[in-house]
Amino acid sequence: MISTANITMQFGAKPLFENVSIKFGNGHRYGLIGANGCGKSTFMKILGGDLEPSSGQVMVESGARLGKLRQDQFAYENERVIDTVIMGNAELAQVAAERERIYALPEMSEEDGMAVADLEVRFAELDGYTAEARAGELLLGLGIPLEQHSGPMSEVAPGWKLRVLLAQALFADPDVLLLDEPTNHLDINTIRWLEGVLTARNSTMIIISHDRHFLNSVCTHMADLDYGEIKLFPGNYDDYMTAATAARERQHADNAKKKAQIAELQQFVSRFSANASKAKQATSRARQIDKIKLEEIKPSSRVSPLSASSRRARSTATRSMWRGSPRATPARRRCSSASA
Repeated sequence: MISTANITMQFGAKPLFENVSIKFGNGHRYGLIGANGCGKSTFMKILGGDLEPSSGQVMVESGARLGKLRQDQFAYENERVIDTVIMGNAELAQVAAERERIYALPEMSEEDGMAVADLEVRFAELDGYTAEARAGELLLGLGIPLEQHSGPMSEVAPGWKLRVLLAQALFADPDVLLLDEPTNHLDINTIRWLEGVLTARNSTMIIISHDRHFLNSVCTHMADLDYGEIKLFPGNYDDYMTAATAARERQHADNAKKKAQIAELQQFVSRFSANASKAKQATSRARQIDKIKLEEIKPSSRVSPLSASSRRARSTATRSMWRGSPRATPARRRCSSASA
C-alpha cells in the first residue's frame, strides 16, 4: 500500500537513518517506535510528503488515498470547525465550495447550470449530503460540543485545535492513515473512543504514540526504528517486547557458546603451538578461532512508552477550550471530568 526504497535522511555528517526499504499494507496498523530523536516524526513526514529525503523514494499504491494528522493547528483560523473537518476529504471540500459558488451567483448561465448539475452528481457520490452529520459525530466523539461546531477555528484553544485536526484525518477515511501522536491532549475516555474507531477501520495505519496501552489496543504490528534501521514485528507492543527480549537473549546465548568454543580452542593453541607433533593441529584450531564471529549486540536506543507521559499529555485536556473563558459550559465540564 505504501513503501519506501532506500530512504536516507542526512542532517550534518551522520545520517538519521540510511537505506530504509520497508512496506506497510494489508490493512495492518503499525506502531512506529524508537528513542526520542531517532527520526520517527521525520520518517512520518517523509511518508506523508511533507519532507524530501536526502535520497530514496516513497511509493504509494496506485489509486490509494493517503491521509494524515496535520500538525499545523493554526492553518484554519478563518474556517468553521465543521468545515475544517470536512476538508479531510479534499475532493468533497472542493466540489462543495464550487457548488456553493455557483449557487451564490446572482444569475446562472446555461454553462453554470450544466456545471452545477455535474457537481451535484459528484457531491452525492461523495456522500456530501451527510458530510456535516458525519463530521459532527467525529467532533462529538472527540469531545467538541455541538454548539461549537459552527464556530470559527480561531476561537478554539491550542490543543483542542488538534482534536479538530484529528477529526479531519478520520473524516477522510483514507486507505493509508498517518497519525503522529494522536492521543496528545486527549482524556482517557476519548482515547478509548479513538481506539474503537481505529480498530473498526480497514485502513493501513502508521502510528507514533507514547501511550503503551493505546499501542497494545490498536496496533497489529510494530515498526522499531533503532540505529537508523526499521524492523517489523507482528503483534502489539507487548508482543514486540516479548519477541525482542527473546531475540536478544538468543543472541547473548549464541555469543556465550561461541566464546566458550573460542576459549577451548585458544587453550589448545596456547598449550600445543610449540609442540612439533601437534603444531599442525594448533594451527588448524587457530584458523577455526578466526572463523568464529561474535554477533554485535548494541544496547537498544529505544525507551519504552511510559504511561506517565500519556498522563501528562492527557492532563492538558482539562484546559479551557475557548480563550478568555475561565468557566466551562455544561458540555465542556463533561469533557473535562473525563481527564486522567
